[in-house]
Amino acid sequence: MKSTHLSLIAGAAALAAITGFASLTAPQGPATTEAKAAASLPVERSSLVCPAPSTSDLAETRYTSFTPPGKDTGQGAEGEKGTAELKPALPVLDEDEPETDPKKAEKAEAAAKKAKEKADKPVLAVKEPGKPVTAEADGSAAPALVGTATGTLAPGWAAQQTTTVTAGGARGLLGVSCTAPDTDFWFPGVSTARSRQDYVHLTNPDDGAAVADIELFGPKGPVTSEVGDGITVPGRSSVALLLSTLTDEAVNDLTAHITTRSGRIGAVVLTADDGSGTDWLTAAADPAGTLVMPGIPADATSVQLVAYAPGESDADVKVQLMGKNTTFAPAGNDTLHIKSGMTATVDLKDITRGEPGSLRLTPVEKSRATPIVAALRVVRGTGEKQEYAYIPATGPVGARSTVTDNRAKGSTLSLAAPGADAEVKVTTSAGSEGGEAAVETYTVKAGTTMAVAPKPPAGLKGTYALTVETVSGGPVHASRALVLPEDGIQMFTVQTLPDDGGTVLVPSARQDLSVLDD
Repeated sequence: MKSTHLSLIAGAAALAAITGFASLTAPQGPATTEAKAAASLPVERSSLVCPAPSTSDLAETRYTSFTPPGKDTGQGAEGEKGTAELKPALPVLDEDEPETDPKKAEKAEAAAKKAKEKADKPVLAVKEPGKPVTAEADGSAAPALVGTATGTLAPGWAAQQTTTVTAGGARGLLGVSCTAPDTDFWFPGVSTARSRQDYVHLTNPDDGAAVADIELFGPKGPVTSEVGDGITVPGRSSVALLLSTLTDEAVNDLTAHITTRSGRIGAVVLTADDGSGTDWLTAAADPAGTLVMPGIPADATSVQLVAYAPGESDADVKVQLMGKNTTFAPAGNDTLHIKSGMTATVDLKDITRGEPGSLRLTPVEKSRATPIVAALRVVRGTGEKQEYAYIPATGPVGARSTVTDNRAKGSTLSLAAPGADAEVKVTTSAGSEGGEAAVETYTVKAGTTMAVAPKPPAGLKGTYALTVETVSGGPVHASRALVLPEDGIQMFTVQTLPDDGGTVLVPSARQDLSVLDD
């Protein structure tokens, strides 16, 4: 997803980065009328939001935050080091019914003041590029987080929350990379079925209120909803809405489209399926004719594709699996027809057949590349031992991408090259409590998926971050799977790694002002 923010500083225009928004300082020097090529400069300000982790009292959550080091480290207007802090969101108060009892009003005011003081204290703050920081929270009271990084800590700033719930209806491993605020989100794969509890979490990082709309689209088209419009998200606050309360229709597979009328928000969906587990569904990549969903585990027992065509034209796409050695079409599901405005699903079953893979969707006719959005629901295990996670379509790694909260065991990095051969550099950071960073280089063959277990940093203590950079060749799409077994259940979660937007292209603009001397 991309958020847009336009800043004019000394004649230089900056486009917003994926991590939030960017402000840049124009290079100094004598005025000239000569046009110069655009420069790639580091962002100086980034925003992230994290949803409230869980409603279960058994939840155990670990937060991690990290800024990768490198030559593109940003500097503030005066060269300051900068900050990168995540703080608790403010509680949402019911302002429609003000308290009239003086004593109760006084208590409410004191509680609000206490909440404000708590929200001013960071849950975790990065001190220096290259070293992760962690924090922990237990139970259902852990709040949503909002934060900003500036100066040297802004480019590539990443954060994650990982929650383990070992029992109950919400049993599972829930992982989500904290997201940049935006104005437009697509979620293929949500549900209002009675067996599901899907909550959309909307988090506002700014001081002013934001107003959002939620549209739902099922296999037969738009789903009627009278309460999905005009949802107010107060400043620096987060709200969670149960999708099944937005409509009377119980539909297994839906696509949710969330937009804002004013302000910007972070949006993610917490899904829970009776008997199957729970996880976060993050927004899919913007509508496009070709999509990639990287990192289907080798031992997946079920893979379901959910896709939606938001335009006025139907879409016909080829369905292909980029496996370990080649690309092939699954038998009986080599193409998919997606009607305009309707959600389509296809059960790909155990498509990987014991080897890791990534799914690629391309137009049947190259001249008719109808934009679509898509996501995968991936199941591991069977019966009471099953667990699921989502892999939304994602953009390529690009220049750089980072995922945090990797443990000594349990992390798998998947790299898919849908076009040409590609070379990538993978850096394992120093540990949050000790250890030395290490670098490995991998070559991914065109049309294949490479799954690697990253080598933990030497002397690792705590957790570490993984940073992936494209060195040469074609685009690479990546994801990280984290597996934490519990009572015979391979509990897992998958996070995609799109470009972190740590730099932006800034055109050099010079103007001859001598004409103003008169």
